[in-house]
Amino acid sequence: MLPREDLLKGIEDKEMAAHVIDQAEQAIKTWDVVCTDFLSPPELAQVQQMFQRLTDVTLLPWGGYPQAERQRVAIARSEIPLDHSQVAIAALDLSGNFLFDLASHRDFLGALLGTGLVREKVGDIIVLGERGAQAIVVPELVDFLEMSLKQVRSVPVKTQRIDLSELKIREPKKKELTTVEASMRLDAIASAGFGMSRSKMVDLINSGDVRVNWKDITQASHPLKPGDLVAIRGKGRLEVGEVMVTKKDRYRVQLTRFV
Repeated sequence: MLPREDLLKGIEDKEMAAHVIDQAEQAIKTWDVVCTDFLSPPELAQVQQMFQRLTDVTLLPWGGYPQAERQRVAIARSEIPLDHSQVAIAALDLSGNFLFDLASHRDFLGALLGTGLVREKVGDIIVLGERGAQAIVVPELVDFLEMSLKQVRSVPVKTQRIDLSELKIREPKKKELTTVEASMRLDAIASAGFGMSRSKMVDLINSGDVRVNWKDITQASHPLKPGDLVAIRGKGRLEVGEVMVTKKDRYRVQLTRFV
């Protein structure tokens, strides 16, 4: 048995974590590869933190493509080698003519969940504009969705399975920049990195649209440090790089923006 109480120390979502521990114990007992449901980035970070001290099990996260946010985790005994083919995921094409009624990520997710699915069974959704979208799901629900998902907003859609190699992934563009600020406050660094006013950034933070290291942060004064990742819904991500203190006690910060 795994040291459950020790593993759960410092973990925020204990219900999710306890379920993953159950799955890890099953993997150890049966010598099978066991897959979690899709985990959000904060959940994945907690699972990796929880198991990093253990040598009994190996974890392999995979969401269908390298930049996937939501990922399933294959869990196996450390003696069993893991590769991406053992993480059970499938891709669906949701095609329709959205030229006159564009649908958002939220619309496609709502249509998927409207069939009765729970969020944990759905991975990333790649919106393709007027052509529709592609969705990553657990394989056992593909047949059900092909029969059940017929409409998104007012647009009829054809839902069919595609190979993961057919996913239309847009490589994120990177932009390197440097800013000099009086503090390492979230609102100061993020407004410079995303090229918007500080007051607009404060509004986004207050409205819950900003995450730091995949955790919702609603305090504009939250301090950032090298290695932190700032994400704003719909606007991309910002990575904090090297920080140097100038002679005038200001902070020169290297930033990388992903859009």
